[in-house]
Amino acid sequence: MPQFSDRVERISISGIREVFEAAGEDAINLGLGQPDFPTPEHARQGAVDAIEAGKADAYTGNKGIPELREGIVDKHERDLGLDYDPEQVIATAGGSEALHIALEAHVGPGDEVIIPDPGFVAYDALTKLTGAEPVPVPVRDDLTIDPAAIEAAITEDTAAFVVNSPGNPTGAVSPAADVKEFARIAREHDLLCLSDEVYGRIVFEGDHRSPAEFAPEQTVVVDACSKTYSMTGWRLGWVAAAPERVERMLRVHQYVQACASAPAQYAAAAALSGPQDVVEEMVDTFEQRRDLVVDGLREIGLDVPTPEGAFYVMPEVPEGFVDECIARGVVIVPGEAFGDAGEGYARISYATSTEELEEALAIMEAAYEAVR
Repeated sequence: MPQFSDRVERISISGIREVFEAAGEDAINLGLGQPDFPTPEHARQGAVDAIEAGKADAYTGNKGIPELREGIVDKHERDLGLDYDPEQVIATAGGSEALHIALEAHVGPGDEVIIPDPGFVAYDALTKLTGAEPVPVPVRDDLTIDPAAIEAAITEDTAAFVVNSPGNPTGAVSPAADVKEFARIAREHDLLCLSDEVYGRIVFEGDHRSPAEFAPEQTVVVDACSKTYSMTGWRLGWVAAAPERVERMLRVHQYVQACASAPAQYAAAAALSGPQDVVEEMVDTFEQRRDLVVDGLREIGLDVPTPEGAFYVMPEVPEGFVDECIARGVVIVPGEAFGDAGEGYARISYATSTEELEEALAIMEAAYEAVR
C-alpha cells in the first residue's frame, strides 16, 4: 500500500478544476483566471530572438537573467517608487512558485499564516504543504481585506499574513489607508507580509499600492507576467524582498526549480521593457466588460459589489444557482472553492468576449429564475 505524506493528504485538487471537469465541451467558460488576449508580439519575439541566438539552450543563473531582473526593478520603481536592487529579485516559474518559495522559506510546522477568506486557492494549500496552519479571516462586506480582522487574528504562533490586491476571486482593491495598515501590522508584530500583486496593473478605480512602500523589510512582493501581459502559459513570475529574505527563498528555489524557463525569461524581459500600450488597451477592455457584467447581474436581481480591479466579479447568489448555470452551459465557480466565507457567492471571470458575456448573462438570468 503506498504511503503518502501527511502534508499532501491535507490538500486536494482545486475546486476550480472540479468545476471545469464537470462542464460540457461547448460551455461558455467564465471560470478561467486567464486573459483572452494574445501575448504581446514584442514579448514573443524576445523569446524567438533568444532561441535563434542560442541564448535559451542552457540554465540561466538561479535568480534569472540580468536583463529580466533589471526590468523587474525598473517596473517596481516606475509603478510604485520601490527601490530594489536586481539582486533582490528571483525569477520563478510563475506566481505560483513565487508563493511557494516565499512560504517555504518563512514558515513551518507550528506556525500560523493568516489568509483572506475568500482568497486564492493556493494560499491555503501551500501553507499546509509547509506544515504550517492557515488561518482564514473573512473579508469585509465590500470584499476588501480588513486590516483590523488580520490584527485580531494574530496569536503567538502567527508567522505571516497574506494580502492580495487587486484580489482573486473578489476583484477588490485595497485602499491606501488599508495598505499602510498592513505595513504597520507587519512592523509592529514582526511578521512577514506576503503581498500577492499579480493583478497590480489591472486597476479601474483608484491606484494599486503595495505594503512594500511602507514596510520593505517585512514584505515579500509576489508578481508575474501572467495576467498583465497575458502570459499564463509562459510561467514567469518573481519575488522581490529584502536581501536576507531573498537568500532564504533562493535556497528553496535552487532545489525545486534551478531557474525559470530561459525562453520565458527573455520573453518577460521584452514584455517589461517594451511598449506598454497593449496593457492599457487590455485594461480598458476589461473595464468595459466589468461594467457590462455588473450591470447585467444587477438587472437579473443579484447583489454585486463593484470590483475595482482584476477581471472577476463575485456576486451573492441563491442556493443552486452555480449548478443551474453549469447545467445550462455557463461555467462559474462556487464561492466556497475559495474558502468557507465564500459560501453563497460565485466567482465570474469576464476574461472573454463581449458576445459570450452577453450570451452568458441571458443564460444566467434563466438560471436565476429557475432557482430563486
